[in-house]
Amino acid sequence: MDKQNIFNNIRVVLCQTSHPGNIGSTARAMKTMGLSDLYLVNPLHFPDPQATSLATGAADLLESATVCSSLQEALTGCALAIGMSARKRQISHELVNVREAAHRAASLAQNQPIALVFGTEMSGLSNAELDCCQLLAMIPANPEYSSLNLAAAVQVMTYEVRMAILEGKLDAADNQPELATNEALEGFYAHLEDTLIKIGYLNPTAPKKLSERIRRIYARAKLEKEEVNLLRGILTLSVTPKKHQKY
Repeated sequence: MDKQNIFNNIRVVLCQTSHPGNIGSTARAMKTMGLSDLYLVNPLHFPDPQATSLATGAADLLESATVCSSLQEALTGCALAIGMSARKRQISHELVNVREAAHRAASLAQNQPIALVFGTEMSGLSNAELDCCQLLAMIPANPEYSSLNLAAAVQVMTYEVRMAILEGKLDAADNQPELATNEALEGFYAHLEDTLIKIGYLNPTAPKKLSERIRRIYARAKLEKEEVNLLRGILTLSVTPKKHQKY
């Protein structure tokens, strides 16, 4: 197993970062742990001299960073997106600590790209951003003061990922099915929503939280590539049924 390939399959995604210094500090935190793939979703200020200054010897990560206009774009090609949260939420995402999340990330990254997703400094990930993730991870900090600087949270998570890789206690790569990529899942969700509208189950003028709940059901299912194709076939025939001679 080439451990460097695992490191190369792990990207860090920062969503709507307000302070450019946190981007630079994140680059430094990543490089010390052997990660180099940085994605920025709508950063308020980038590129910026403060980011470069705080990156110290990791300015090369800033130069190669990918700037995206949406989280979906930043997750292109990823088979797993782990959303980082500083608090428990009243949602149905699976919640694990960062050590367990790091183990899963490293195991899957043997074969497919994965993403560690961080939200804004003030409020973390929005529910809409969290809906793009399949797993939620928390750092079990002091409950009386659990607030971590963004770059510090990145440092903790990337350290755990590095240890999981170096210790080599990973699930066997040969036994892992190929999971559906983020864009395949988004295509499925769009197809599903269109089908639910056509059959009268979803009212597009008053959707409430139906789409969010459906996304969370399938996030827990860890859909494989072939399973998404199967489900989309069912959706297609739900709207235009095929007649069979045998029944």
